[in-house]
Amino acid sequence: MKRLLRLPSSYLGLPILLSCGLTLLSYDLPSGYGQGIALLAALAAATMLLDRLLGIRLPRFDAFRRFEPAGTRESFVALAFAALVALFCLIDAALFPLPLFGDPRSYATLDGLHAQVRHLSNMCWVLPPIGLLCARHRWLRHLLVGIGFVFPVLVIDRNRIFASLFSFGLLIVLRREAARPMPWKTVAALLLAGGGVFSALGMLRSGSLDTVALPFSPMYRAAPQGIQWLLLYVSAGPYNFGAMLAKHYVNADFLVNQVVPLSGSVATAGTDIPLDASNINVGTEFFPFLMALGPAGAAAALFALYALLLWSVRRMGRGVALFPLLIFLRVAYTCVMSPFAPQAFTWTNAGFIGLCLALHAFSALLPNRNDPARTGRVPPAARSLPS
Repeated sequence: MKRLLRLPSSYLGLPILLSCGLTLLSYDLPSGYGQGIALLAALAAATMLLDRLLGIRLPRFDAFRRFEPAGTRESFVALAFAALVALFCLIDAALFPLPLFGDPRSYATLDGLHAQVRHLSNMCWVLPPIGLLCARHRWLRHLLVGIGFVFPVLVIDRNRIFASLFSFGLLIVLRREAARPMPWKTVAALLLAGGGVFSALGMLRSGSLDTVALPFSPMYRAAPQGIQWLLLYVSAGPYNFGAMLAKHYVNADFLVNQVVPLSGSVATAGTDIPLDASNINVGTEFFPFLMALGPAGAAAALFALYALLLWSVRRMGRGVALFPLLIFLRVAYTCVMSPFAPQAFTWTNAGFIGLCLALHAFSALLPNRNDPARTGRVPPAARSLPS
């Protein structure tokens, strides 16, 4: 398990392979659909081979355990950033209707000022890791973690729920004590909580799965509805990817709208994409590239995402720094979710990475309160022995 967590492809290749495998089990695939799923699986396997050849790894576990940013200038900047995000979460909840207590279908209705506020409140997933790493006081830590988990539920944003759980759970695992075994109970509790909330919100938001007209397998139909929602969430992306490859559908508008700010809508629902089920409109991170550039474009996008993941790992180096760690958590999450929907090649994701780079540079300009030249304290290694 330790070796897997240090491999970059564990956050990209393994989730894609798992998603493709569950897709094969969940559907009686129409003729030709398997080619797209096989393409995704082959590309995912290639990233695992590249891991072995390149030798790039996450820092060792003891580096994460020794990392204590609380009280540093980076921590001060991160807490200020977290306070801004938390403030916009409160503004979002106070000024606009909450889908959980109103119309669940309004979760995606964001117009005007609400859309601008949501750009910042959407970063609520950073609150649990910043609270865990930077908050010295228990009440502040609990407050940040609580907002990071509760706000996505209020607005029925299942993606942000998973992002918060992923970043929080991964940090717990990476920072566990060397003498202690893997915290399976904590990991299992987070997985069960995330899966339960996801299934409940899925049923609340979209209703019964009876309205989904896809060729589900007997195994899928025999599963409880909560499990069916999870299987659908994991498998719908590769299924639609395979469907569009089999149908040779071409449309570059969606890719342009995704990567160019304010150029058009990125919504695929209600469009002319020949989806087998119009209400299941996801298609993996590489779906827009497939529609615009064909299989070669999808392959190029997957390897570009792998390169971005490697860059985020290399930025941490052998040690760990706060803002490079936040960048890695974000990139790793987009990789884990790549079988579902586009999140990596968006201007909001690029904006978050750019913001973290800017905050990291700004924190380096602040006075270092732990600098011996300022405090007058001499490091132990520099103290002379008594004569």
